[in-house]
Amino acid sequence: MVVVFDARKAKALKAGEHIIVDEAPGLRLVASNTRMTWTYRYKNDEGRMKQVAMGHWPAMSYAAALGKWDELRQQRSAGQDLTKEKKLASAKVRSTRSRAADQYLVANLLDEYLEGHVKRNRKPKGYAETARLLSQLYTAPIRGLPPAAVKRVHAFELLETLGARAPVLANTLRTELGAAWEYALDAGRIPQETPNWWRQILRGKLRSRGQIVNGTHQGRVRRVLDAQEMATLIKFLPNFSQLIDDLLTMYIWTGARGAEIVQMEAREVGQEADGWWWTVPREKLKTGRHDLAVDFRVPLVGRALTVVQRRLALYQKGYLFPSQNANARSPHVEQKIIGVATYWVRPETCNERLPADRLKVLHLKPWAPHDLRRTVKTTLASMGCPEEVSEAVLGHMPPGIVGVYNRHTYDKERRLWLTMLAEHWDGLVRP
Repeated sequence: MVVVFDARKAKALKAGEHIIVDEAPGLRLVASNTRMTWTYRYKNDEGRMKQVAMGHWPAMSYAAALGKWDELRQQRSAGQDLTKEKKLASAKVRSTRSRAADQYLVANLLDEYLEGHVKRNRKPKGYAETARLLSQLYTAPIRGLPPAAVKRVHAFELLETLGARAPVLANTLRTELGAAWEYALDAGRIPQETPNWWRQILRGKLRSRGQIVNGTHQGRVRRVLDAQEMATLIKFLPNFSQLIDDLLTMYIWTGARGAEIVQMEAREVGQEADGWWWTVPREKLKTGRHDLAVDFRVPLVGRALTVVQRRLALYQKGYLFPSQNANARSPHVEQKIIGVATYWVRPETCNERLPADRLKVLHLKPWAPHDLRRTVKTTLASMGCPEEVSEAVLGHMPPGIVGVYNRHTYDKERRLWLTMLAEHWDGLVRP
């Protein structure tokens, strides 16, 4: 026993030991395996020894413990049963938390996920699409439920219903809902025992069955256009509008992503010692969120350079593919117009109801603009281009440990192989 509190002796306490403070009857510091707790011991009206925890040392200093001890001692002198009062207070807190949890709905959870995570970590376009996906349109059956009340059957019915007509969309929704639940669990907004059914339901079973042609799913197809098909397409390009012709040309001669092409700006293009370059800022890239991502350098050669120089003459500032619609949501043209344009020249979609200037038909099996990136990759491989160079041309990040240690930019190699590719494309249509 000691007369006053001694911090050195407090630090030396072992689990199960305690210090009694003589000048404050009932005040003691009790050591356990993990912490030291200030307690106040007293006898209740029935003469039984009771104990109230006040706080942990050193977060609660000796002086603060004395103040709390004096407060409790006065309450005890006034006839209060301290342990009973503490139990009632704890019950009130639990009740309040329970009511708050009942009022916290899936709609609140989704809003917090969108604002707290998606908005901070994704580009505006990605945020807008995720917000649409998690809106009333697709999540109406569960939005009014507390998260803990969402059962396995709710998750199954929601995904199964959407998956019957749009399996890819349903799988994306499943992924986002799973991430939203994880975010709420990590933030402590829902009880830790709340199951995340979205990580379990229909896992691996929501897969695309391909586009529908004449009422039949075509299966999942990863198209690569062969040399003859590419020759046909390149010869057909002038039949599109100048805008679509230019956009498809950029796909074919650079291998860049459509989202990057439509966002090209004049300030990103310039002539250097070895030729013209288009430098896509990291923040515009699909891979831009990764720590190791860098600006994407695209050498401009052949027809791609012709397109860019012509558009630079028209638009010295801003986007080289600006939107012509005053009410458009974006200042540049949207990527989807490329797919729409290529859709309407298919044999199965061209018909007499279309205007005369859109009756030209491109006789190719169904294909999509993104297939051109795959075609660029495959064609480069057939020409002997090293794998790491063709991946650099497409703007893919090296996987795993290779990406961490191999920081070579491949600028020289990209220019060499895209120049050879440009000559290959020209050779397909040369008389």
